Amino acid sequence: MLLPLTAARAADELERLMALLAAHPGGTVRFVERRHMAMLDAPLVSRGEMSYRAPDWLERRTLSPRPERLLLDKDTLTLERDQRRMSMPVSQRPEVEAFVASIRSTLQGDRAALERHYRVALQGQPEKRWTLTLEPLQARLRGIVTQIVISGVGVAVDRIDYSQSDGDRTEMRLEPVGKP
Repeated sequence: MLLPLTAARAADELERLMALLAAHPGGTVRFVERRHMAMLDAPLVSRGEMSYRAPDWLERRTLSPRPERLLLDKDTLTLERDQRRMSMPVSQRPEVEAFVASIRSTLQGDRAALERHYRVALQGQPEKRWTLTLEPLQARLRGIVTQIVISGVGVAVDRIDYSQSDGDRTEMRLEPVGKP
């Protein structure tokens, strides 16, 4: 169980976590994602791999139930599915930019970028089990997602959960597989 930290200690611990993450070059993880949607009786489960290379390259390859590739390279987000490809600059869509920041800025250890888009709260200790809770500052993003919870141990993120404003939620579990 993670206990809440005092404000000053939480700020110090957050700074330490961000420094640890910023120093990490990246890696590859397997993921299992469960999307719990009100319109479905059972969660929609997808599996695949995610790779991150510091400072700004993130790829998500969904292998099942349907192959898909999502690539974030600097400011360009590219989706490949069904032999089609669509790209867009992230900076032109503020809500997409904020959503992307939740993962990429955490992996980069970029506290300032996180705090531009979210109220950030940390429980736990960086070298041990920690949980980062992100609550959107922008009304437009709050209309989509109410909370993002990212958990891990040291530099290893092992869980990402999204709570959507419509009551749906997504749970992603991550397991390391090596370096990209």
